[in-house]
Amino acid sequence: MGRFLSLSKPSTKLPLYACSSMAVALTSTFSPRPFFQFPRFKRNPSSLLNSIAPFSVSSQLSNATAEGGSFSGRVGFLGLGIMGTPMALNLIKAGCDVTVWNRTKSKCDQLINQGAKYQASPADVASSCDVTFAMLADPQSAVDIACGVNGAVKGMGPGKGYVDVSTVDGATSKSISESIKETGALFLEAPVSGSKKPAEDGQLIFLTAGDASLYETVAPLLNIMGKSKFYLGEVGNGAAMKLVVNMIMGSMMASFSEGLLLSEKVGLDPNVLVEVVSQGAISAPMFSLKGPSMVQGKYPTAFPLKHQQKDLRLALGLAESVSQPIPMAAAANELYKAAKSHGFSDQDFSAVVEALKANL
Repeated sequence: MGRFLSLSKPSTKLPLYACSSMAVALTSTFSPRPFFQFPRFKRNPSSLLNSIAPFSVSSQLSNATAEGGSFSGRVGFLGLGIMGTPMALNLIKAGCDVTVWNRTKSKCDQLINQGAKYQASPADVASSCDVTFAMLADPQSAVDIACGVNGAVKGMGPGKGYVDVSTVDGATSKSISESIKETGALFLEAPVSGSKKPAEDGQLIFLTAGDASLYETVAPLLNIMGKSKFYLGEVGNGAAMKLVVNMIMGSMMASFSEGLLLSEKVGLDPNVLVEVVSQGAISAPMFSLKGPSMVQGKYPTAFPLKHQQKDLRLALGLAESVSQPIPMAAAANELYKAAKSHGFSDQDFSAVVEALKANL
């Protein structure tokens, strides 16, 4: 996959990240010349990364990226679900000029009340904004919103950028990228690691790939919505990294579910198991956060189970493309499919434990 850069956000949001009209780092950004043109990035992003040592940030990225910078343009946001709504809201709270769209218009109301503008289609959003973000539920939705009737592509053109933060497979991401680039616009894939609470707290992790100049331009926006960001080179690498991460997460949750039920079956208190696990080498925030509610049979949705199963399915396809066996993930995928069949699709992915309770 090549080398990558990790840029971490300071622990405290400073006014430097605000998207106000007083921003100075990109004051010439929106001149008649396409604002994403940075001469130093004429090379392919992947060749750029292969030519530098890891973490040599300041010599390769502008001060705006390395130090936080500012963004003074208009930001579009498509898709206002569990993740998209808090992400867009954080941009609004930071002072950004945000325009939103969602298939169900009522989901836009909260953001409109907070100061967002509204447009009637993805094409209208893209046409009226300098950078457009998209957070969709699955590959088909991502393609439809970008390339379908009244899709964002119809509003794109030179001087604009499209940032897809959805979790999709690499082929889908590359297809969307090609359609966006045909208009003269730039494309960046930036799937996120993190669920509802990190999205609300601005603590997401962005796994980006694509146009390096667009990455540099939107870095201040990523800093508002997340705690860190990785640039991974060519389009498809961000999608692959996200699928690997979610493959591990889904398998971990399936194994944890087995442990909770086994402890209870042999007469142990599963709450004590959660505490023991939280203090050992296999401690993970996910176990401490999800465990207590799982013991109670409650699954408040932070990451829908149907999306976790979708990501496992896509990870299996990724593994198949390189002939890599992933038997643990394959078994976990079957467990999530069983949980879906029992009606837990829209509950949190921790509801996978219910498939085991059904003795499947």
